[in-house]
Amino acid sequence: MKSLASAGCAGLLFGLGLLLAGMANPAKVLAFLDIAGRWDPSLALVMVGAIATALPAFALARRRERALLGGPMQLPAVRRIDRPLILGSLIFGAGWGLAGICPGPALVLAGSGAGAGMLFAAAMLAGMALHGRWARRRS
Repeated sequence: MKSLASAGCAGLLFGLGLLLAGMANPAKVLAFLDIAGRWDPSLALVMVGAIATALPAFALARRRERALLGGPMQLPAVRRIDRPLILGSLIFGAGWGLAGICPGPALVLAGSGAGAGMLFAAAMLAGMALHGRWARRRS
């Protein structure tokens, strides 16, 4: 119960941060990505702030054996760049560049009832399901 409550609080905080930063506004994201046109650099400050917050947190997490709620610390073990990582990054970037939406803001938009967010979230979930089936067949 404690972990569910903390996950809910973290999700609400993350969603609020996305809204305040403008990351849930596809027009603002597309303006940030349009470096050859009317570029809006404000999201670069959001990214710098996120990196500045995450770096010390990850450094601290690497030194801990247990998470704050007592569970085992679960950090990524794989550090190599492979084909699935590159392909996934390309698909993510293409989706972000075409729609101006990525997974976190898509859930915020879908939760607010925005049609574009609901459509993106449905397509994202369908893609995840297809990938899961494909991966199980390959195994």
